[in-house]
Amino acid sequence: MLEALIFDVDGTLADTEQVHLAAFNHAFAQEGMGWHWDLPLYTRLLEISGGKERMLHWWREVQPDLQELSGGAVQAVIDLLHEVKTAYYEQAVADGAVNLRPGVLPLMDQARRQGLQLAIATTTSPVNIAALLRKAIGEDWRLNFLAIGDASNAPMKKPHPQVYLKVLADIQRTAAQCLAFEDSSNGLKAAMAAGLATVITPNDFTAHHDFQGALRVVPDLGHVSVAQLRDWHARTRISD
Repeated sequence: MLEALIFDVDGTLADTEQVHLAAFNHAFAQEGMGWHWDLPLYTRLLEISGGKERMLHWWREVQPDLQELSGGAVQAVIDLLHEVKTAYYEQAVADGAVNLRPGVLPLMDQARRQGLQLAIATTTSPVNIAALLRKAIGEDWRLNFLAIGDASNAPMKKPHPQVYLKVLADIQRTAAQCLAFEDSSNGLKAAMAAGLATVITPNDFTAHHDFQGALRVVPDLGHVSVAQLRDWHARTRISD
């Protein structure tokens, strides 16, 4: 039986990437990096999970001979950029720049009323999660989730399944008792590697991804009910 729903955050719960992009460019300008990511470039860079990892990947693209110095100077710059970027993102979310995607809150409310557990499995930072969900749900947002896997407690980024395996252990459920919700191919690969049937809700940044193996691909969760999720889940388990 279906017992828990596990949600990715960026791009799945909310269309956050435009704001993340603005935050990255703000950090680059403030710290004098001379970088600027436009939409096509950022869309490509989203194939690299994790903000710090994405910046380091780009730095190595534009400076192939980049070498870490003694004392970790390169990583120190990445950490500073990420700190500036995160502060900008937090303020933007607090100012109302990001809203949850259609159907997310109603589906969560319906799931809780029907006894399903909710959890989060993301590669983003705890600060970013809190900024988004505090604004969308309220100060007690954490009470809605049985477990949260994020960059602080599952550092291996998607498509590695670490964050999903951690969440499954934390909620004491098997993959067969859960459904995952993702928006990207890396997220789908991570969830599937953990044995999870996965519902995909693509966005403008991920619509071109390969979602082969997904349980369902739907535009958003606006017309998805718990009854439908139970039916999809049951059919998957039968086909297995």
